[in-house]
Amino acid sequence: MSKFQFRTQKFKTLNAHELYSLLRLRSEVFVVEQECIYQDIDDFDLDAIHVCGHNDGEIVAYSRLLAPGIKYVGSSIGRVLTKQTNRGTGLGKALLKESIAQCQQEWPAADISLSAQKYLEKFYSGFGFETKSAAYMEDGMPHIQMTKKSS
Repeated sequence: MSKFQFRTQKFKTLNAHELYSLLRLRSEVFVVEQECIYQDIDDFDLDAIHVCGHNDGEIVAYSRLLAPGIKYVGSSIGRVLTKQTNRGTGLGKALLKESIAQCQQEWPAADISLSAQKYLEKFYSGFGFETKSAAYMEDGMPHIQMTKKSS
């Protein structure tokens, strides 16, 4: 990951290649790898801030940030992923730190919420997220709602 960097962009600033790459990676991870059949491309993308982790020009990590009031009362982080070949390198932790920092910069007074896959509860707890719901099924997988209070 020596040439790794994050870029944060609004939808309208993504070029066609970047948009294709991030949508392809989301499909690769969520639809193919995790076998979640759902409508990934939704209207939330249009209003989102897209956090893309690049390594040698390739998107290998991604998350989507939404402003307060769009999906939750506070801001939210979603579609969090790392490319399978880059897992176990600390990239997921770096991505979440960057995503939290961007939310705090954009919306400093807002709590940050997310719908976490249940097996990742401990991972998100390590960043200050607290479980706010019982497990529920979303896209065929157990999820929980988690929230990190604003600083």
